[in-house]
Amino acid sequence: MENHNENDNYRNEIYSKSVRAGKRTYFFDVKSTRGGDHYLTLTESKKKFDQEGNFHFEKHKIFLYKEDFEKFSDGLNDVLSKIAELNEGSVIEENQSPSETNSSDSSIENIEFEDLD
Repeated sequence: MENHNENDNYRNEIYSKSVRAGKRTYFFDVKSTRGGDHYLTLTESKKKFDQEGNFHFEKHKIFLYKEDFEKFSDGLNDVLSKIAELNEGSVIEENQSPSETNSSDSSIENIEFEDLD
């Protein structure tokens, strides 16, 4: 009998990168199919509180398969270029410092999916 847990662990441990961005954390996880093809899962996680003050994590996940990598990359690069073009010459709001307008957070913490439950 095949040990599925060992195979599942292998598929889940190819590569993972987490990026904290304000109140959200983004996870980029490279996984492998049984056939050895790689795919990417993109997960957005946001901490939410209920009325009693208890929290849970709201997660949204996208699966991106190898046959779509190039088109996805082209589309993402296109819209990011357009945003940069649209933002050229835009004025920073008076109550924001230039560092607050930068949406990327240079500090990356080691966060595991188990921490999100």
